[in-house]
Amino acid sequence: MKEKIIEILSGLRPEFDFTVAVNFIEEGMLDSFDVINLVTTLDSEFRISIDGTDVLPENFSSVDAIERLLKKNGVKA
Repeated sequence: MKEKIIEILSGLRPEFDFTVAVNFIEEGMLDSFDVINLVTTLDSEFRISIDGTDVLPENFSSVDAIERLLKKNGVKA
């Protein structure tokens, strides 16, 4: 799943290396518009619906955080 998340992130922001970043939000790699695009892409790719209450910076700060969010929404590893 992590590889797919990195692939999606790289598609949104190809200028960044998401494999080495510590915090995507704090490091300025993702802004609020990117997060909304990411939610839409994740919903479509994994056939889920991420609740608006889960659209918080901490849920999109790293590949691990995104993976936890996906698992919370029923995506199997």
